[in-house]
Amino acid sequence: MPRGIARDHDQKREAIRKGAAEYFAAHGFDRASMTGAARHCGVSKALIYHYYDSKEALLDDILSTHLSNLAETARAVSPEDGLGALVCAILEDYEDADAEHKLQLDALAVLTPEQQIPLIALQREIVDIMSAALVREAPALAGTDKLKPVTMSVFGILNWFYMWHRPGKGLTRPEYARLATDMVLNGIKGL
Repeated sequence: MPRGIARDHDQKREAIRKGAAEYFAAHGFDRASMTGAARHCGVSKALIYHYYDSKEALLDDILSTHLSNLAETARAVSPEDGLGALVCAILEDYEDADAEHKLQLDALAVLTPEQQIPLIALQREIVDIMSAALVREAPALAGTDKLKPVTMSVFGILNWFYMWHRPGKGLTRPEYARLATDMVLNGIKGL
């Protein structure tokens, strides 16, 4: 008779994802090992392999969860709430996800094309949501060759926040989101 799923299955899996993301981001995915990830997570290597059959499967789950959460956050922002609400929601969603975000930027390419396809689709959806928000603010951007660079510039402003921001110092995430939104809105008005 097969064993049932433990009551804390989802919590253990989430803790492994979080701990492994931190470990992979700190050491580089290519140099990291499942043994090191287990050690970092405070669990046995056997427990990690109970949940994931490979390092790549674990990375895939980390990125899938991160991007799915981010897409869900972006979808939940009403178009009527405006660009500022979307920027703030994305930046807030990035909080405590610095490692996952670094892996998204650095390690997505190590996955197989089959694993990458749904992840890239989620990235594109998020980009499309941001592009639509920008067009609502500056309709003249629609259909131009400037929309993509402007959209990616917004993500550049948001994506690298984790590199220099230190919690408790300087601007808070909501304050930075307002500053970023103001910079973007003032910039696109001149296009």
